[in-house]
Amino acid sequence: MSEPEVAADDLDAFIDDLDYLPGHFHLEMQLNFEPHSPAPLRARDLKLQREAVQQELELAAVPQRSAVCHLLGAFAFYLEELDEARERFLQVVREDPGNLNAWANLAHVYGHLGEEEEEEACAARLADLMGLAADPEAPADPQLRAARCLAEQGYAHGFDVGCASLKERARVLAAGIALYDKALGYGQQIPMEEKRGWYFTMATLLIRLDGIFLEQGSEEQKRLPAFNRTLALLRQVLKSSDPRHRALAWCYLGMLLERKDTFSTTPMGVHDCGYSGTDPLDCFGKAIEIAKDQPPILNHLAKIFHFLGKQDMAIGTCNMALDVLRDPELNWQAYCTRAKIHIRAYLHDLTRAKMGLGGMPDRKHLACAKADLEEVVKVCPGLRTYLDIGQVRQPLGLITEKIIYNLLTPCQARPEYEDMDRNKGHPPTHLLRPWGR
Repeated sequence: MSEPEVAADDLDAFIDDLDYLPGHFHLEMQLNFEPHSPAPLRARDLKLQREAVQQELELAAVPQRSAVCHLLGAFAFYLEELDEARERFLQVVREDPGNLNAWANLAHVYGHLGEEEEEEACAARLADLMGLAADPEAPADPQLRAARCLAEQGYAHGFDVGCASLKERARVLAAGIALYDKALGYGQQIPMEEKRGWYFTMATLLIRLDGIFLEQGSEEQKRLPAFNRTLALLRQVLKSSDPRHRALAWCYLGMLLERKDTFSTTPMGVHDCGYSGTDPLDCFGKAIEIAKDQPPILNHLAKIFHFLGKQDMAIGTCNMALDVLRDPELNWQAYCTRAKIHIRAYLHDLTRAKMGLGGMPDRKHLACAKADLEEVVKVCPGLRTYLDIGQVRQPLGLITEKIIYNLLTPCQARPEYEDMDRNKGHPPTHLLRPWGR
């Protein structure tokens, strides 16, 4: 038996004793399960999610790039683009030769390509990195590699595709947070700035999880520990040197301070972190001030304001981004978000008209959305853009609320504005996507 075969057999035995496994294809995510949705719909959802992740790659800080590349490789694999998946994982290996997930994912892809020698070589290299080989060539820092491996897996849970219920989405988010907790246990020597990036993602997952609990009407005692922890995490992220993380942390802090009114008494975390007298609008203002000359961050903030139902703030932030950079080829995200704001305004007015609460919606909203999306489709065509522009190009008499809902939320159409009424004007926050378009 050759040395790679011995290493692979030893690795299997060694992994049985570990409390974690490298790679993304064994994770208990809906992405890895047998699909229940029709193949065309699943492919569409994967492509939409891949577009969002691709944008995140352009914005991600260096320590986070490998986590994003793993997701792009996983999406390519499930879209049966095996060569693309292999190249994504090889890209991580070139940039970070000690990355455990990259070697495990490569072995998985080579196995499906039928390249057994390459698969075994990857398994042998993984054994070296995990300290299994008799004479490992890799530096002796398995704890750091394990920590980063777990953090990359936790990051992936925020982009799961195919969750059919709030309960399942909550389970996936909680699993991602648990992986970050385990990563922090392994990563005592991780640089503080890199940890703050982990804290930022953990806070994002916790906010989305709390939004699901809020929508489900969960008891306060179930929400309080995570709510207080999120505040503490954001306080650390505000010390980051990354302006994107700082700006978004201020935005998330404003969201939480608004959400504190959903508790019968102010959570102790608000007092413990020193935010008792902080106004949410001040937090949003600080976020915008940090991002005022950086269109990518402004676009991210605009998207969050849009999902929070703060449409005036969202469109103002989009306009700020366009004042700095008007070229649609370089700043197409601002045009996309502004178009979605106009579409949602039209939809909101249409819903009210159907309920007899107002007149017919202003069709100028659709005209403005069409103009913005036509700018985007010239320079950055994509599936989501075509879905959006398709609805506004329809003869206006044929546009119905159902069509708009299905196009606005292609993965899972939800009557968002009914939820907004139940949540006192706040949209269901499980829909919040802090990453991507």
